[in-house]
Amino acid sequence: MTPTALGLLLAPLQPASIHDSCLSSKFYGIYNHGDATTRSLYLGDLECLTSFDVSGGDAALAGYTPSPDDVLAWVYQAPASEELLSSHPPFPRALDTFIYQISPKGDYDDSNQLPLESTSDRALLYRSDTSALVYVNREIARRLDTLIPPMWKSALLPSSPIASYPVPTDAVKRIKHITSSLKFSPDIAATVNSISIPQMRNDIRFLTGEDGKSGIVSRHSFADGSRVAAAWLKDRFEETGAHCTLKAFSQGFAPNVICRYNADVKTNATIILGAHYDSRGSFGNTRAPGGDDDGSGTISLLSIARTIASKKVKFHTNVELVAFAGEEQGLVGSRAYARELRAAGANVTMMIQADMLAYRAPNEPLQLGLPESIGTPAVVQLVSNVSALYSPELTVGFTKACCSDHQSFHEQGFASTQVFERAGWIADPMYHNSGDVSDREGYDFEQVKAIAKVQFATVLHVAGFTTSG
Repeated sequence: MTPTALGLLLAPLQPASIHDSCLSSKFYGIYNHGDATTRSLYLGDLECLTSFDVSGGDAALAGYTPSPDDVLAWVYQAPASEELLSSHPPFPRALDTFIYQISPKGDYDDSNQLPLESTSDRALLYRSDTSALVYVNREIARRLDTLIPPMWKSALLPSSPIASYPVPTDAVKRIKHITSSLKFSPDIAATVNSISIPQMRNDIRFLTGEDGKSGIVSRHSFADGSRVAAAWLKDRFEETGAHCTLKAFSQGFAPNVICRYNADVKTNATIILGAHYDSRGSFGNTRAPGGDDDGSGTISLLSIARTIASKKVKFHTNVELVAFAGEEQGLVGSRAYARELRAAGANVTMMIQADMLAYRAPNEPLQLGLPESIGTPAVVQLVSNVSALYSPELTVGFTKACCSDHQSFHEQGFASTQVFERAGWIADPMYHNSGDVSDREGYDFEQVKAIAKVQFATVLHVAGFTTSG
């Protein structure tokens, strides 16, 4: 039986807005368009897609016939500063080279609207000036993030449509209520101010291999070093009183490290702080230290865990600290966990992802970037207000950097946001580079601590707590 030809629709729609339409069963996720905007991606029968009138949408690919060996992948230009982008080939030219490399015959139709009579010898399904949808074989898919240029990001599409849920109104109201009653707490200030920079420095040097003892060369999701890091993280979190699990989610990937502090009262509510511990290096280089991306977010979680232990914090809400793998391959680990929580009917009050906290450009102040697009505005406002109370040294603003692991929770209807190192574009010259270590100009532990204080203080306010340390 010949597979049915499929159509593609990229639309500036939130999945909730198409809940009762034929598109609701054709949603494959939200993806960065590479131009500081995002698109929802729908893949399905042409009759449905062409019947849905979408202002600002890109209807493309009339006639893609999937193969069992195809893996669809979205690639896009990272939201980086002009200074960083200018030192690399422009996306359209780099895409031509990339498609030639991965295409079986090296030829393709580069038009924006495809229909194609046959795509059996082609790898490109859609392109814009800053993004593209390609299909690759499974072997290439496993290492796609090692083949793309440093100023690109990639995400593997799920093998089947995914369900997506809006954040419930009651969940948003709860966050807004906490924000409206927020006031400075000397106890919270004393707790978060005790976060240790020397300990963070030791932690990152282990994770990057800079200490010469860990033996970690790379924390790529498929590298041996990622397993070493996962086991080490589990041990460190458990030393602080957490109950941890190394949870596998896909063959070949390092596991998610899920650590839980149970509430001291009866409740099923849970707050999640996340970071990703996997890394990317330079093209052709096995070294991938990931000191900023995202070792910095990972050590922020460790610093919070160590402070929970030293201050003997007891939460009135369950709190999870989760180090994800598979982020660099397209949020693979966090998507698996968020879907698992949704399927279990989990009561997740809030999720905050920490991704890239350490780099500070010359002559710029300490900063906190909050996502301009993907996430829950009420959580963004709460985090911003908490920052003003407990880390006034931070200049807070919006960033176009997006699409970290909080997106997985956003898609599943959990209130979420991200914290980032800069109010603006990505500026770290070692982004996706084998030189992303901690011992370099611009790697600022004071900024990591300031942002970790915000993460921790937000959890303390939302969860409720006691201390005896």
